[in-house]
Amino acid sequence: MKTSQFLDPKVLARIDNIDLLARTVVDGFINGLHHSPYFGLSVDFAEHRPYMPGDDIRRIDWRVFGRTDRFYVKEYEADTNANFSILFDISRSMDYTSHEVTKLDYGRYLAACLAYFSRQQRDRVGMVTFDADIVDYVPASAKHLDIVLHTIDRISAREPGTLEAPLLKVAEMLRRRSILVLISDLYEDPETVVKALSRLRHKGNDVIVFHVLDPAEVEFPFDEAAHFEDLESGERIPVVPETLREQYRTLMSQHMTTLSDRLIGNDIDYCRFVTSTPLDYALFEYLSRRERMSRVR
Repeated sequence: MKTSQFLDPKVLARIDNIDLLARTVVDGFINGLHHSPYFGLSVDFAEHRPYMPGDDIRRIDWRVFGRTDRFYVKEYEADTNANFSILFDISRSMDYTSHEVTKLDYGRYLAACLAYFSRQQRDRVGMVTFDADIVDYVPASAKHLDIVLHTIDRISAREPGTLEAPLLKVAEMLRRRSILVLISDLYEDPETVVKALSRLRHKGNDVIVFHVLDPAEVEFPFDEAAHFEDLESGERIPVVPETLREQYRTLMSQHMTTLSDRLIGNDIDYCRFVTSTPLDYALFEYLSRRERMSRVR
């Protein structure tokens, strides 16, 4: 896919309509796949068209040829409909930004695009938002895309949060095996994160974690001494950045590596994005992991 096709989150922030935003990103993403070496991943429309000179003969549907004696190219192979739900952390720490797009806003854009894309796949779409408890619950349904988008549109981050209690409730509520995407800054100890998600995985769900961070949380680029506030607890701590920068980066790197290793070790997919990452990358990561999941099944 060409870099020009990637949509900057700062540009998306100017689009007020979340439905329009999702359609803009997803339609552009799908059109980009058609002209990229990644074409053939499960972006499914179950379409056939007459074979044209130069088409890849591996895409010919030989069963159709056997019935019609004509060559047709099979552009997509339809998957079984799935239950797809977004688990969206809307705790207070998600409202942080060092530039134009908060983690919460990036998560909103990402959630809307994933929901719209999954409905294009004919999945049943649902959503859970949570902080220290479940805030919104939209059961997965073929008719719930509009409700999910409306829920995303009115999200705000006001309360401190945790993963374990809300996700335990989610595990108890789900009755059918699902594809679950967690969008969170994972503002907790890695063992707590793994414990919270393992219950969902052990019940047969496919779980993908999208770890969303602000660039400043990774690089710690601050220069001037200041009081830094913990958005979850409200605690303010005086910090001289120059003396702590390398230590902070080391600890942050260890945190991310531990999360990745522990989650992957429990058969949970892990992707990390900063809020400046174009949404196309996130969609492709989701598509790649879903393709892998379908092969494993």
